[in-house]
Amino acid sequence: MVAQLTDDERKAVLAEFSDWEYDPKRDAISRKFAFADFAEAFAFMTRVAIHAEKADHHPEWFNVYNKVDITLTTHDAGQNGGLSQRDVDLARQIESYL
Repeated sequence: MVAQLTDDERKAVLAEFSDWEYDPKRDAISRKFAFADFAEAFAFMTRVAIHAEKADHHPEWFNVYNKVDITLTTHDAGQNGGLSQRDVDLARQIESYL
């Protein structure tokens, strides 16, 4: 089982990732991205997918043409899932691709 973030850690994450929205019901963060076209969106998703596979931590995402919506939560964190350091690390990597 993966450790769920503490309240203080969660607050720090939300301050760091101000472009991400917090969903308290799922204890998840999400962000919507828009790119110039499908090729740019797909290239972004490919970079994220390669990193996620290596880290064995996969985002929930949705793509239509130039838009990509990403949600991060760890399904085996705590009793019911929630934010973990794995989500923080993946969010940082995602931000580095912008």
